[in-house]
Amino acid sequence: MRRLKLLLADDHSLMFEAIALAVEGEEDLEIVGCAETGSQVLPLVERTKPDLVVLDLRMPGMDGLTCIKYLRERYPEVRTAVLSGMDGDETIEAALRAGANAFISKAIGPTDLPAALRRAAEDPVPQAMGRTKKRLESAVEEVGLTDRELTVLGALAEGQSNKEIARTLWLAEQTVKFHLTNIYRKLEVSNRTEAARYAFEQGLVEHGPS
Repeated sequence: MRRLKLLLADDHSLMFEAIALAVEGEEDLEIVGCAETGSQVLPLVERTKPDLVVLDLRMPGMDGLTCIKYLRERYPEVRTAVLSGMDGDETIEAALRAGANAFISKAIGPTDLPAALRRAAEDPVPQAMGRTKKRLESAVEEVGLTDRELTVLGALAEGQSNKEIARTLWLAEQTVKFHLTNIYRKLEVSNRTEAARYAFEQGLVEHGPS
């Protein structure tokens, strides 16, 4: 039986442990390497020859979208899947537009992750998996946030600066400020900390503000 070789890239070591637990016992899945920064990804791909690179969007050294572009150029045979907690439509579109073969939300259940990884490695059609549509629809219903605003809010709650959000979403920094102004108004908050706290309390992000 051919084994699917996985290279993981995330700046949180807990994610490595969580993924390892999820694929434990799956005889056809093998983790061959872990990168904690984006700049470690390409050298590890050269060394470990993975079938699928599973990476977060936000990493030090090189962000996920940039990693995907380089991987497409230098290792077109290697497939890529984004594994991120920011699962708004705009984020998913940006990842797939950059060349990712799949987008997997970190909200996916651990029992569903192995199948999602196999699909990311084998399915010829790029797709998004594991999204929690209920939480997104609820937020839109209650406060009228757009998909773009939900994505910006999730990035803010992760601690990203306006500049980082702009780079991740391919936006002008002034556009990010415009979205934040609308978010504050709709949530009836006055600053980033209050907005992040709201996002955490409403289940729109996985971690509270620091």
